[in-house]
Amino acid sequence: MTRARLDKVFTILLAGVLAGLALAVAALPAALVFGIGFSALAAPYSELPNTLRTPPTPQRSNLYANDGKTLITSFYQEDRVDVPLAEVAPVMRQAVIAAEDTRFHEHSGVDLRGVARAFTVNRGAGETRQGASTLTMQYVRNVLSNDPRLSERQRAAATELSTARKIQEMRYALALERELTKDEILARYLNIAYFGAGAYGVGAASRRYFSKPPADLTLAEAALLAGLVRSPHTDDPINGDADAAVARRAYVLDRLVESGQVPAEAADRARAEQLKLRPSQTPNDCTAVPAEHNDWGFFCDWFTRWWNAQPAFGATVDERQLTLRRGGFSIVSSLDPAVQRATTEQVRRIYSVDDRRAAPTAVVQPGTGRVLAMAVNRNYGVAANPAGQKNHPNTVNQLVAGGGAIEGYQAGSTFKVFTMLAALESGLPLSTEFDAPERIVTDYSASGAASCDGYWCPRNASDLMDGRHTMWTAFGESVNTYFAWLTERVGADRVVEMAERLGIVFRAEEDARLARHGAREWGPFTLGVSATTPLDLAGAYAAVAAEGSWCAPLPVVSIADAAGRPVAAARTHCRQAVDPDVARAAADAARCVVGDQSMYRECDGGTAEGLRRQLGRPVAGKTGSSDGYATETVVAFTPQLAVASIAANPDDPRDAVGQRVQGQLVEAVGEVLAFALRDEPVRDFVPPSEATAFQLTGARAGN
Repeated sequence: MTRARLDKVFTILLAGVLAGLALAVAALPAALVFGIGFSALAAPYSELPNTLRTPPTPQRSNLYANDGKTLITSFYQEDRVDVPLAEVAPVMRQAVIAAEDTRFHEHSGVDLRGVARAFTVNRGAGETRQGASTLTMQYVRNVLSNDPRLSERQRAAATELSTARKIQEMRYALALERELTKDEILARYLNIAYFGAGAYGVGAASRRYFSKPPADLTLAEAALLAGLVRSPHTDDPINGDADAAVARRAYVLDRLVESGQVPAEAADRARAEQLKLRPSQTPNDCTAVPAEHNDWGFFCDWFTRWWNAQPAFGATVDERQLTLRRGGFSIVSSLDPAVQRATTEQVRRIYSVDDRRAAPTAVVQPGTGRVLAMAVNRNYGVAANPAGQKNHPNTVNQLVAGGGAIEGYQAGSTFKVFTMLAALESGLPLSTEFDAPERIVTDYSASGAASCDGYWCPRNASDLMDGRHTMWTAFGESVNTYFAWLTERVGADRVVEMAERLGIVFRAEEDARLARHGAREWGPFTLGVSATTPLDLAGAYAAVAAEGSWCAPLPVVSIADAAGRPVAAARTHCRQAVDPDVARAAADAARCVVGDQSMYRECDGGTAEGLRRQLGRPVAGKTGSSDGYATETVVAFTPQLAVASIAANPDDPRDAVGQRVQGQLVEAVGEVLAFALRDEPVRDFVPPSEATAFQLTGARAGN
């Protein structure tokens, strides 16, 4: 087309603008009808916006259990999932063309007959009644108005009633038709169109209205869906005008008969069908986990916290959430439904969901950090609680992993493992002896009941613990004065540093302050006075089980983006936190606690001796009681699995759970391990070297 002809086209457009915006949009086709070529106005495909060449249609992300099939929940702003054209029933393809663009297979993106007809109708009516947008032009408008990379203002401009927008839409449509096949355009259209009731794309729409995939749509169902595209907000038969939806269905059936795609008899039968909806709602977010699996909510909640901390998904939490809700990810989580069920059952045998006390429990896989279960005796949800009951029976607070309002719970003597590891690393062997008194006065400043003239002076829980001990027997019997002495020899700051190295997070403000500025004087740390969580604790002991390899707790097995490409954020993040032989030595001493026997047969009693007998395989662990039995804690591990459970009142730390619950925790943790390992081979721990056990000298620094 010559420059003169182009000038003539835009002169006509300008005249139309002066005549009025509505008529101006239709004035352009009039010039075309009179013989002015239009195809030269097409934009070069290479100059099209990236969003049109590779459209980033927002799609929901699905979170599955570790089998990759069991849906936990979905995350979306728009309920949408792309489906290939081959997975859409042929009658659905025909119906949307009949409803929106009967000449779709004949034009090249702009239908000259259609725009001429619209121009005539609009001019006679004195207003815009027909827009003459082809299916390709509608697709362009939908893409630009839904582009997640554009601002709200830019997306709104894609649907404004203006000559400039209409021209741009036509140019882009012509360019797309030059590069894409009709089937490619139709597939893209079907995956971006809005069908009402919150369903974007034919995949979501067929499930929203009929609870079936789009491949299984019948003629009546396809005609109904195709009819909704014109006015999805008002004709939606679930929330809007069902009669209007049925009327539009009849219109589409008529168009299908007129075009020869459907016999009149078939259309008549479909027209006579009663409206048969089978609505289903795609779950959205953690509060929408299946009601029968409400306990999955706490794991789901922790998954979202993990996702929000991953820089790979955006620079800010808001960006990361937007990525999750629009990115179309397929996420296979680490949650094992069977192990989760068994853990929840055990927890609820200890406390009911209505009990003010809780027993949050975490199950972690050594060597990967993957979390198989997170259970607590609570309903996950935002339903109101009775007056004065903050976290029971309903809560969305993260009682298992901590965060937000949950700082954690004192885990008592389970923290002695960090003192033992620090001592072994510094050159002290497991055979290190000390004649532990009933009470010991340390050099650490203290006040209150545990103070003797201003110095920390802990005592043993029983005078039966007094006497000569090694690390094996002191850890097995949980001898406080031995570990207070050992902390002095090693240095409290090294004990605190060891705990941090193995993933203990100081969420309480005072704990964080002491760790940063007062660790050298924090002698009581060895007795577990710092708040922690079952997940942190299970992760730390899992590192001992994995011969010193600490892995960041991980809620996923794999993540694939909308194109099926793996996402690197799903990889395990492990590091050698302590020397393998040091970790083996700690595991060897931890066998004494649970009635197992060390490799060198140095155990002599423990605080949970029935666990080895209950489990019937090599096992190690530790129990812990905080001051006054306010909390009780049990950790147990094998080379394949670590479980940590803490009994506490999350709302009132002064409400002591009492010593008796420790036995219940031991039994529950044993049952969880037995169930989770039921099909796993029996594996023994690797023995520590004789040097680490009996004559280690010189420090072994962790990585």
